Amino acid sequence: MSPRSVITGLDIRACADRIEALQQRDGAIPWVETGVWDPWNHGESAMGLAVAGRVEGVHLALDALAARQEADGGWTGELGAGIPMDEAGERIAPPSVPVTARDTNFAGYAAVTVLRCALALDEPRLIARYFPMVARALDFVMNLQTAHGDVVWRAPDINQPLEDVDALRAGNSSLFKSFECGLRMAEILEKPRTDWARSRAAIARALTAMPERFDRKGIDRSTYAMDWYYPVLTGVMTGAEARARLDEGWDTFVVADLGCRCVTGEPWVTAAETAELALACLSAGRRDAARTLVNELAPLAAPDGGYWMGWQYEIGDVWPKERPSWTAGAIILAADALDALSPGSDLLVRHARADAWTTDGAEIRAN
Repeated sequence: MSPRSVITGLDIRACADRIEALQQRDGAIPWVETGVWDPWNHGESAMGLAVAGRVEGVHLALDALAARQEADGGWTGELGAGIPMDEAGERIAPPSVPVTARDTNFAGYAAVTVLRCALALDEPRLIARYFPMVARALDFVMNLQTAHGDVVWRAPDINQPLEDVDALRAGNSSLFKSFECGLRMAEILEKPRTDWARSRAAIARALTAMPERFDRKGIDRSTYAMDWYYPVLTGVMTGAEARARLDEGWDTFVVADLGCRCVTGEPWVTAAETAELALACLSAGRRDAARTLVNELAPLAAPDGGYWMGWQYEIGDVWPKERPSWTAGAIILAADALDALSPGSDLLVRHARADAWTTDGAEIRAN
């Protein structure tokens, strides 16, 4: 039986059904029927299945993630932007050679995926089983960290210097949480990784003290909502600082009664960003705001299960015409954090300090 949430219009079972309908026989979970697979969104979907109690689907998804890991610990993921849409907002057949990247944030998210799934299903054995995969993934990330502490967003091309690859604020914020989850697993298994703790602390220092290290290629990503709320969502910023950060961008990104805009230049609110912003609000102690945000997504609940990706509010229609697996997963995770639907429901909204695990190999305390 699926857990129940008091979120308006949310049917956990229907969301999980949507994810399972997209899951392939080998356990991989693509975005939509026409494809697109990457480890981050696969993990988001798997966590949604875990909260919904879909044990078999979770096991298949974790096995698929492990099977697709490459020798150096990374994954090659497809980029959704590489698949064009028609005028109606539906993706057409993917190109014969997909656009791919070996994204560091996508790789590190395996740590969050495994720990959240293990907690939700109350299966601690999953931690031991998949820890080698997580360790290889976080080592892959650590090897792509610069001397300044920032992690470049993808593995460089052959003979390309590390400094030629940009570092992204949202991606590094997510990695800060990924290292925390890896360290929690290492602590459970009594396999301390002080090198991960140092890398995590260095990411925090870069994010808070060296803003020039991010978006070095001159692209203004401050127009993206994720750059605004991810430092709060993942615990890089906490307490009063986190609340001030949310206040600073709220009127820019939040559309009353609709949700969170993806980017400032488009009249488009998106379900996944709205759900993640709700998690950021919970991280900052703003439960009422979090519940309001997720309740506002009710009109995007699709009759056939899952949620439409977003709403273009100038034309008054869903856009694009797709119900991604990871959108359903993100909304399940937000509901879980709000209503404690499964064990470990606070994992994504309670965060260890930046200096945790850096003194004696043990966590100091959580915020």
